[in-house]
Amino acid sequence: MATAQPVSQVERLKNFVGGKWVDAEAETAEPVYNPATGEIIAYAPLSGAAEVDRAVRAAAAAFDGWRETPVFRRARIMFRFKQLLDEHADELAALITREHGKTLAEARAELERGIEVVEFAAGIPTLIMGRTLELVGTGVDAEMYRQPLGVCVGICPYNFPAMIPMWMFPLAIACGNTFVLKPSERTPMTAARLAELLAEAGVPPGVFNVVNGGREAVDALLAHEDVRAVSFVGSQPVAAHIYRTAAAHGKRVQALAGAKNHMIVLPDADLDYTTEAVIASAFGSAGQRCMAGSVLVAHEAVADRFLEQLADRSSRLKIGPGDEPGVEMGPLIRDQHRERVKGYIDLGESEGAQLVYDGRKAPVPERGFFLGPTIFDGVNPNMRIAREEIFGPVLGTVRVKDVDEGIQLINRSPYGNGAVIFTRSGAAARAFRRHARAGMLGINIGVPAPVAVFPFTGWKSSFYGDLHANGEDAINFYTDRKVVTARWL
Repeated sequence: MATAQPVSQVERLKNFVGGKWVDAEAETAEPVYNPATGEIIAYAPLSGAAEVDRAVRAAAAAFDGWRETPVFRRARIMFRFKQLLDEHADELAALITREHGKTLAEARAELERGIEVVEFAAGIPTLIMGRTLELVGTGVDAEMYRQPLGVCVGICPYNFPAMIPMWMFPLAIACGNTFVLKPSERTPMTAARLAELLAEAGVPPGVFNVVNGGREAVDALLAHEDVRAVSFVGSQPVAAHIYRTAAAHGKRVQALAGAKNHMIVLPDADLDYTTEAVIASAFGSAGQRCMAGSVLVAHEAVADRFLEQLADRSSRLKIGPGDEPGVEMGPLIRDQHRERVKGYIDLGESEGAQLVYDGRKAPVPERGFFLGPTIFDGVNPNMRIAREEIFGPVLGTVRVKDVDEGIQLINRSPYGNGAVIFTRSGAAARAFRRHARAGMLGINIGVPAPVAVFPFTGWKSSFYGDLHANGEDAINFYTDRKVVTARWL
């Protein structure tokens, strides 16, 4: 994270509390860069505990009125919000690209996946229906109701400034909760625009609030007595901290963490198709995705030929500002992060891996935080570049003799977010589906992120909690179940 510094004349963002934009009292702020140019485009104030308290109390004050709002009215607001997102899609995609750096095509795809969740949330009348059972005893009936929790919190990473917040607040709000969003201080501008559109859709003041900040704001949210549930997406060490801290304060927690996703390529795979899928998975959004493929598990019979195709395609990958036509890969989020990723490339060389394509030498724009795609061969599963999340455009190749060895490699990883296989063999695909220990699998799919009606099911150190984001898990996460047993005399 860049060093906090006094605010200059560049736009200083505000917090959204109780339906109004309010100035933050914090004297320091985090610079928000356009990663494609390196220019500071805004400052995100580093709000403290007092500002967090105001936002949470505004959400708490709005809760009783919102939970009594008829469910069909809440659903109609989600429909209206979805309509506004569609109407402003080009504007939002441009904003995502400006503050994150990903291409416009990637930004539009991100927005579409977020809108999927809003569409799902619009079906809330059926999603939160309870159950009844007559005659559980003589003259006794039982009923189960779903009711909202209260104030819910979302703490988001920089890599999906629209989609990940929309994994959280639409379902939480549709269920009758109120919400405080803490966007990433690196990409906070999209969240501000989402707040405006949600208010325009008809969400009452206080139901949705935005607080900009860093660790102090996060810790204040985790400890606040009025917060009932915390949703988080980010790195594994921070996810573990969020889970332990929030749970210790009695909160319900879902913490989506890091990843090291493997991609098995067998000799019978369609190599042209697989090349494009692997390139998109490993280097899309400059590798800054928790579902990015970062370990290529290549069958030894096809590894040489496939790596030759990957290197050729990587050399032709167009790198540049995400808003320029034809660009396929944008910059990394910060210069510090670029140097960290370069450090992993240096580490891979020192560990004995062989560079097939060196992103440090790729032609990239002089301005901005660009780094080309990097491909290693000869990676040993014990190397750090094979075990640790790099979160950049670096692909390491481990060669295996068969699909079983590939599955064993996946299962050795402490992470369990995603894994994919490319093959025409039903037997190989079934063995992979049955035995690979990861929560989200792809068969001839490069990025196996589920659609909104299914949960985002990371396993092992890729997730902390019991109920995942999206799907039925999210409905269970954002509601309490109340069972009434009754006899009428």
